[in-house]
Amino acid sequence: MDRWVLYAILSMAFAGLTAAIAKLGLAGISAELGIAVRTFFVFLFVIAFAGFVVERTQLQTLKWNHVAWLALSAVTTAISWIFYFKAIHEGQVSTVVIIDKGSFIVAVLLSWMVLGETITWRTALGCGLILAGLLVVIRR
Repeated sequence: MDRWVLYAILSMAFAGLTAAIAKLGLAGISAELGIAVRTFFVFLFVIAFAGFVVERTQLQTLKWNHVAWLALSAVTTAISWIFYFKAIHEGQVSTVVIIDKGSFIVAVLLSWMVLGETITWRTALGCGLILAGLLVVIRR
């Protein structure tokens, strides 16, 4: 198994944990306060992690276009998190998470249109199955 596949599986597992744990943390507080507290701790953890694993020479390779694209990614991440937290605060985690996983379909389409990646029959089938699952779950 390629290392990136293992990383993706670990990401999936921790994302699932995140949703359930966040719902517990939101009990009795607003989604907005919850996302602020969570983001503060994410910031601390990521800065500490980077301090240990990023080689200092990497800072010299950082260009303006890297910063600009990553800043835009941060904006879209923040917007996604805000609405995700509002959704899990008000709705059922199991339903919110499957709707959120519809982002796979968006990512596949954007990777094809913007990055020139190929959509294989397996990827198209996966998109269809995710869409079908999403529709089944939201029609409760």
